[in-house]
Amino acid sequence: MEEAHPAAGRLSRWSPPLLRDRSFRRFWAGQTISHFGDQVNGIALPLVGVLALDASPAEMGYLGAAGVAPALLVSLHAGAFVDRRGRRRLTMIVADVGRALLLATIPVAYWLDALTFAHLYAVAFLTGVFTAFFFVSYNTLFVSLVPRERYVEGNSLLNGSRAFSFVAGPSVGGGLVQALSAPFALLADALSFVASALFLRSIDPDEPPTAEPAPGQFTEGLRYIRRSATLLAALAATATINFFNFVFFALFILYATRQLDVSAGLLGLILGAGAVGGLVGSVAAGRISRRLGVGPAFILGCVLFPAPFLLVPLAGGPRPLVLALLFAFEFGTGFGVMLLDITSGAIKQALVPDRIRSRVTGAYMVVNFGVRPLGALAGGALGTAIGLKPTLWVAAVGGLAGVLFLLASPIPGLRELPDTVD
Repeated sequence: MEEAHPAAGRLSRWSPPLLRDRSFRRFWAGQTISHFGDQVNGIALPLVGVLALDASPAEMGYLGAAGVAPALLVSLHAGAFVDRRGRRRLTMIVADVGRALLLATIPVAYWLDALTFAHLYAVAFLTGVFTAFFFVSYNTLFVSLVPRERYVEGNSLLNGSRAFSFVAGPSVGGGLVQALSAPFALLADALSFVASALFLRSIDPDEPPTAEPAPGQFTEGLRYIRRSATLLAALAATATINFFNFVFFALFILYATRQLDVSAGLLGLILGAGAVGGLVGSVAAGRISRRLGVGPAFILGCVLFPAPFLLVPLAGGPRPLVLALLFAFEFGTGFGVMLLDITSGAIKQALVPDRIRSRVTGAYMVVNFGVRPLGALAGGALGTAIGLKPTLWVAAVGGLAGVLFLLASPIPGLRELPDTVD
């Protein structure tokens, strides 16, 4: 870890130690800007389909699927490629520049009156491909910048930026769509990727050596997870929670607006409470991990994330009570997911050897991202078959059941980060 720049010495003594390191500070700044761009994209890209192309529900579904499909289709291959080739920082820069150029084609095509759904599908899919390459490289670059004893702190800072983007990003995105139109608002996301690339270009961490080509390299990440009792339990727990999370949120907005009669404006404020909970959770994760141990803190996150789901089907009675329960639900899930993400990320970073880190990340993504569309489809099917409220109860109980995978694993005994096992 390089010495801090003299200017960093003038930072407040209350600043997190990692932010006094020039390389990590630049990495963190680039990712913070990129997170805000992602929030703009999350609003603007669907609105391009709705407002500019008059999308049907089926077309919107195809657009969403095009964005998530690469995580399933290319993550394993991306992980093997990055481990074999190395140069993770360069891969992330190329991914950022590629995503910026792809997004910039949408306002150009709109201006030329040549924008089509085929164009949107292609941009969403190819952006997802670049995103897969970016994230299988991310963990290896992270451990090149952050000392092992500060993994939790580093994840807290980066996830804190993500949580803060949830607070302000949607408002910024909505304002840009209102002022510029949805296609041109996407230029803000493109510029955020350029900023991320420039910050990455300004650092030069010592990356681990590349892996030698070997038979079965595409599935080595999956085999490593299967052999590791800690990783296998963590993946089973988080994938279960993820599945039922998407069952729940496939119906939550419908239930809140139709059954609980919550207006769109109030719903926006309620969703903002989740972002505030995430911000608080990112700040508290380090202290909780030190107090309880990193393994028990992860288990606590696996409970605190889905447990507030129970408040939604319980909501009823006087209007203030309903709104209070919904605010508590969003704040609690935001807090819990940050505690879960920060501690699980630190455990994986500590446990996995550098030579297969990208392959393990790719394998983890295939499973953890793969359950998401399945959960959304299951939520729609269950909601149709048994009704909205019973499905929300199923999702809440199912999400809580994910923690059961951790109880017989080594994770409850992890006071500190685990040793790397090759």
